[in-house]
Amino acid sequence: MSGHFLYTQQSFAGLEGCATFDVVDVVLRKLGRKGGRVVAGRLVRAPRSGSVVVIEFPDGLHEYVTTPVKRVLRLAGDDVFFVQTANSCYRLEVRSGQEVMLDSVAK
Repeated sequence: MSGHFLYTQQSFAGLEGCATFDVVDVVLRKLGRKGGRVVAGRLVRAPRSGSVVVIEFPDGLHEYVTTPVKRVLRLAGDDVFFVQTANSCYRLEVRSGQEVMLDSVAK
């Protein structure tokens, strides 16, 4: 079998069922004097310092992308985060009750 690779189910048996992804519904509100924009959708990329926040719109075709994150603050006991980016500040509210993805960023 030169030039051919054969992968079987047994070769990946140890990895089966390891990766899971929960959908996290969020509402992102841009803060400022002009009222700001409200974006509701699915969180694709959680806020981490140095990376962008990506929220997918309900239509599944479009995304809202912020500038790189400077810092993330969490309100105690709530699923509400304040995200400061290079150009703006946002209020991020988790709607689906899935806080697993965001716990590691706001400590």
